[in-house]
Amino acid sequence: MKAPDTLLDVWNQFNNFPMETLTKAWLYQQPNGPRQRTVSEMVEHRNEYGTSGNCFDLTVWLLHAFQLAGIRAHAIGHDFFTPKTHVAVIAYEGEQRYLCDLGDQWISPIPIDYLKGEFVEPVSGFFPAAKVQIDTTSSDCVVTYHRPSGKRSRQSYSLVAIDHEELIRAGQHSQQLLRKPLCEMRIPFEGEIAHWEFYNWSSFLSTNSCLLNEPPANSTDDWCDRIHVHTGISREVIAQSLDVYSRL
Repeated sequence: MKAPDTLLDVWNQFNNFPMETLTKAWLYQQPNGPRQRTVSEMVEHRNEYGTSGNCFDLTVWLLHAFQLAGIRAHAIGHDFFTPKTHVAVIAYEGEQRYLCDLGDQWISPIPIDYLKGEFVEPVSGFFPAAKVQIDTTSSDCVVTYHRPSGKRSRQSYSLVAIDHEELIRAGQHSQQLLRKPLCEMRIPFEGEIAHWEFYNWSSFLSTNSCLLNEPPANSTDDWCDRIHVHTGISREVIAQSLDVYSRL
């Protein structure tokens, strides 16, 4: 079930990349305004400020990396041009397809085509703090997440390939939507890969055993410190971004 090394060599380049909507709020204060950035812009911003981006940024970046490695891949998504939009990548090893979702901070690409008898039971090691179950049809892939608390949730992906122009248009639309500040990060924790999240002025750590709520921060400076420690994003960028969100 492990993804092939050719895919993992690319995927692992993004191991320390948060998924975050801080960058797009920060871009509101920049001369060119909010936009779907090019890969060269994203690389420049990461090198200088430690930023990464939202699911569109990460998808565009990952597709570029797969292309450089000679790996066939394309974008998939749902609810484009709405606040519920999400986008990810399908990469190929021969005819086997792998779901690669940096936007939801998966630990590893997961195969979605399988022989009868595999993935009947939920499996661990692919998604932080949850086991996952895959159900693939000719046009869709449905992931069921089994949480330690017993809670189940589902995510559905359309497997229809999205061309680059549509991806960029949808990304441009997404970059101009500001709702609530969000930052997610895969972090090592007590022998596992846990999921740390800052969302709407609260933060918590999801593990394979429980949900650990962090105490509220006392100030924006405290939030900047906490987010910086977990993600490496520049405190200046975080502060400017949180200022934009606080005024919504």
